[in-house]
Amino acid sequence: MKRMEEMILKEGKILPGGVLKVGSFLNQQVDIHFMKEIGDEVARLYKDSGATKILTIESSGIPIAISAGFAMGLPVVYAKKNKSSNVSGDVYSTPVKSFTHGNTNNVVVTKEYLSADDKILIVDDFLAHGSALTGLIDIVNQAGAEVVGCVAAIEKGFQMGGDRLRAEGYRIESLAIVDEMTDDGITFREQ
Repeated sequence: MKRMEEMILKEGKILPGGVLKVGSFLNQQVDIHFMKEIGDEVARLYKDSGATKILTIESSGIPIAISAGFAMGLPVVYAKKNKSSNVSGDVYSTPVKSFTHGNTNNVVVTKEYLSADDKILIVDDFLAHGSALTGLIDIVNQAGAEVVGCVAAIEKGFQMGGDRLRAEGYRIESLAIVDEMTDDGITFREQ
């Protein structure tokens, strides 16, 4: 999605440790008009997937998933990073390591929200090493549901998570793939 690349170049900031800060439009302050464009693009990419639900992980994936849910007319389920008092009953659970935060969260989804009849489209803001998507795929598998594909707003191609998941047979669509980030700029993968 050329528009995503343009927004990254215009407003993104490269921080130490391979961090791409896009908080001004994607995951801290949300540009709602751009978010609608993202939802429409996800709907275009997966219009024939047969998806019945969208699954994401809190919190930065939620705006993207909701925009896609509106565009596709699908409910959105999100995995919480810890079982809290408002998560009742049995849950699907899996550990997910956050390289940005340097910790591991035990993410959970209440079992009543996913079933073996579901065809799940997984959506997240970033795909780097693939830990979040791998964890969400595990939750879908625990439910006996089917993963129809995964979407990342931004993929850090140089961290190889997307390539690994593609090699495992998953359909991965990224709206922009960053192949290189240096102090001199960003190089995008041709798609």
